[in-house]
Amino acid sequence: MKNIQACIFDLDGVIVDTAVYHYKAWKRLANDIGFDFTEHQNEQLKGVSRIASLNLILGWGNVTDKTEADKLELATRKNEWYTEMISKMTPAEILPGAREFVQSCRDAGIKTAIGSASKNTPTILAKLELLSFFDAVIDGNSVTNPKPDPEVFLKGAEALHVAPSACVVFEDAIAGVEAAINGGMKAVGIGSPELLKEANIVVSGLDKMTLEMLEEL
Repeated sequence: MKNIQACIFDLDGVIVDTAVYHYKAWKRLANDIGFDFTEHQNEQLKGVSRIASLNLILGWGNVTDKTEADKLELATRKNEWYTEMISKMTPAEILPGAREFVQSCRDAGIKTAIGSASKNTPTILAKLELLSFFDAVIDGNSVTNPKPDPEVFLKGAEALHVAPSACVVFEDAIAGVEAAINGGMKAVGIGSPELLKEANIVVSGLDKMTLEMLEEL
């Protein structure tokens, strides 16, 4: 493991899947305003900030009369519903192999961090009982630039005192993979090889990832 000194993990879609909760909250908001919101549309919001997501949804619903103050209120309302749902999460919702792979990294002396745009990251990690699995947590509360800007991952490397070139990022979104590459890091895509073709390797989930595969990056 001489080349790889740290692994930085995105949260949503890599460690846990909170997309279903985002979907339910956005759908409820869209229905309140008077239109529907589909799962296909929800897929397009991966890695996108809350206000940017709202603007896309309002566009799909042809809603053009909202002021910036209205939008802030709508985004806040959606987040309250989302926060209420994730407050009931349990460790049973950790994605297959995620806990085991992070633990194997730690056992091998590799530092671990979370690099997520979600401002709810600490709450989710606490509910999943995973806070102690990570040496650093960089989330939406501590970054200003969204992915594909590499800020979140560079801050993770800095917090771990590891050079970016010795870090591997695990991401399920195109923008996240691009952010890793922009930061001079290796990227492991979680999901579809067609979508995440910029990644160094792509696996369907952390249950398919091994330390040997890390060594080969």
